[in-house]
Amino acid sequence: MKHNVDVVRIRENSIQLNGWVIGKTPESRPAFWVEDEKHRAIQFKHVSTRRDDVSQIYYGKVYDRDFGFDIQFPYERGKNYYLVIQCDSRKVRIKYNEQLIMKRASVAHKRMQKLKDLMNMETVRVAMDFWKENGLRALFVKSVHKIQGLDNDYDYGEWYALTKPSGQELERQRKEAWDNGPVFSIVMPLYKTPERYLREMLDSIVAQTYPNWELCLADGSPKGAEVYKTVKRYMDKDSRIRYKKLGSNQGISENTNAAMAMASGDYIVLADHDDAMTENALYECARAVREHPDCQVIYSDEDKMDMDGGALFDPHFKPDFNPDLLTSVNYICHQFVVKRELAERVGGLRKEFDGAQDYDFIFRCTEAAEGVWHIPKVLYHWRCHQDSTASNPQSKLYAFEAGSKAIMEHYRRMGIEAEKVEKGVDYGIYHTIFKIKGNPKVSIIIPNKDHCQDLDLCMRAVLTRATYKNVEFVVVENNSTKKETFEYYDAIQKEFPQVRVVVWDREFNYSAINNFGVKHASGEYLLFLNNDTELIAENFIEEMLGFCQRDDVGAVGARLLYQDDTIQHAGVVVGFGGIAGHTFIGLHKAENSYFHRAMCAQDYSAVTAACMMSKRTVFEKTGGFSEELAVAFNDIDYCMKVRSLGKLVVYAPYAVLYHYESKSRGLEDTPEKVARFNREVAKFAKKWPDILKNGDPYYNPNLTLRKSNFALRDLKKEGIGQPYQLDEAIRELM
Repeated sequence: MKHNVDVVRIRENSIQLNGWVIGKTPESRPAFWVEDEKHRAIQFKHVSTRRDDVSQIYYGKVYDRDFGFDIQFPYERGKNYYLVIQCDSRKVRIKYNEQLIMKRASVAHKRMQKLKDLMNMETVRVAMDFWKENGLRALFVKSVHKIQGLDNDYDYGEWYALTKPSGQELERQRKEAWDNGPVFSIVMPLYKTPERYLREMLDSIVAQTYPNWELCLADGSPKGAEVYKTVKRYMDKDSRIRYKKLGSNQGISENTNAAMAMASGDYIVLADHDDAMTENALYECARAVREHPDCQVIYSDEDKMDMDGGALFDPHFKPDFNPDLLTSVNYICHQFVVKRELAERVGGLRKEFDGAQDYDFIFRCTEAAEGVWHIPKVLYHWRCHQDSTASNPQSKLYAFEAGSKAIMEHYRRMGIEAEKVEKGVDYGIYHTIFKIKGNPKVSIIIPNKDHCQDLDLCMRAVLTRATYKNVEFVVVENNSTKKETFEYYDAIQKEFPQVRVVVWDREFNYSAINNFGVKHASGEYLLFLNNDTELIAENFIEEMLGFCQRDDVGAVGARLLYQDDTIQHAGVVVGFGGIAGHTFIGLHKAENSYFHRAMCAQDYSAVTAACMMSKRTVFEKTGGFSEELAVAFNDIDYCMKVRSLGKLVVYAPYAVLYHYESKSRGLEDTPEKVARFNREVAKFAKKWPDILKNGDPYYNPNLTLRKSNFALRDLKKEGIGQPYQLDEAIRELM
């Protein structure tokens, strides 16, 4: 048996434990019980949870089983309690009391605990298992990440305290004059809300620095509930608070609709009865309306707070509107604001989607909105408890089934044909399989100079193992010098009639070579592919083609792994490293990424042309690759041109290939190459200055540009919201 308790929290008069247990085999079933200090069994709540990361690491693959647990039990201060776990005839007893929990919560203890975790026999066994399944290089990568995690740049609580509005700024906001400022109607369904949580939410609304709001409360609580008494104390002091007793619980959607029917403001603000808004939440929304009067939907960043409301954690810093990410996960969530007339037009919440009613509502609002605006600031604290999807997705499995239905309905309204929407890497993360229209030809264009073994591995894998068959290869021969290369060309064209070799006899220019290859291609779709790639997902072409066939999509990229199963490419952020860089580089495929972004289909500003599909019609409209960018950033430039046509660039995470490019490969190993690289950087920067100045819309300004892992921005080195500064030598070239 192997086990770990990842999170321990005191929640009012209870203790909550989140962790995982595995046995000798995936079929092993652990048993749990909780004892008091006299080792007498006491009642507790237990919910099984998904831990696909644990399954992958210990068993080498993901099993459709629950290896995690969420346990909650009552406690009295000063007393000891024990969690008992039994599995495979082995039993462990773990002691908990308030002092131990507080000690474990300290920063110093966390660091010491992490070191301890790295220096025991359990870790050795884990390392050996991981080594057997993934190899020594993968173990080294995982170990490095473990050690690096001992000292993150910032603890979020510290970071938030440094970045939230000061008392002086909040006071300035309260004094600001608003002529005809929008009125926000905060709609909130109530149902047996604990008094403390309701008071905290009401206090956060009353404390808003923006004055033009009304609060519409619809109470579905049964008779005898004390909700009204709490609300009345606030109503007596503030006339902006309105209350309606529904008489019965009509469900979350109908209760919310009842609150929405009470609204008279310009905008509807959705809020849950046990969460909290930041004091500047409505002010920032009002400012967004003033600066962007055409925006009909507004959303913000958010974080989570524990049940006591004293600790903030797990911040979600989101991209600007990202329709494909929205079909992968309800990333918008809180705070969500919509023009009231738009909400009335789309019809409010629908009870047949209860559990994902807000997801369905967000889809319908964003589909119909003239403008969608994202505020890159945390304006909402989402309370996290055992029965909340914020804490335990498995506890509301029905919510995710309703979410799948909401996505399919969205596709139907948008005229997008999808085969099905299935569970992705975790519950709440969705994977869409699109219908392929017809059987269009895909022309795969591969530049090549010698390297016959790489090229053969790449093409043969597609020709013999890929499930999509209507392909042709256009190999662009680029100044090879080895005799065996040309012998190979003759042999492969005889063996596979789908392969055609064309000769480029000028100097190396990646853009010109690919443009030349397109002239010899006959396919409706173009797949630009490096010769040092090998498919992993045999349906990778269908995964990319499903997106690329959509009218709103112009280019699609794949998830590329190094040979050691770490990420080489999972999308491109403009600004990383000064110009552009890949996301999540070096993260092992078995590790979780930021909000599972590496495993979410989504829109990015760019993807790499090491494996990139584009419509021929779009390629021709853009003029193809820009030949003044001979080596660097030509694929990023192409994607920027695609976006300038109003088309999306999509990252398809289930189109997976190896990219055998060396991690240490350098482009600038001579002074001449350095100079050429800098000139091309300057050309790109001069051509696309706005995105470098304003930031990548698909990345959040609160996240760092110095790392690819979506870590918090370094306040000392980067500040907040400031773009990465170009090197002075490059600026001079501009």
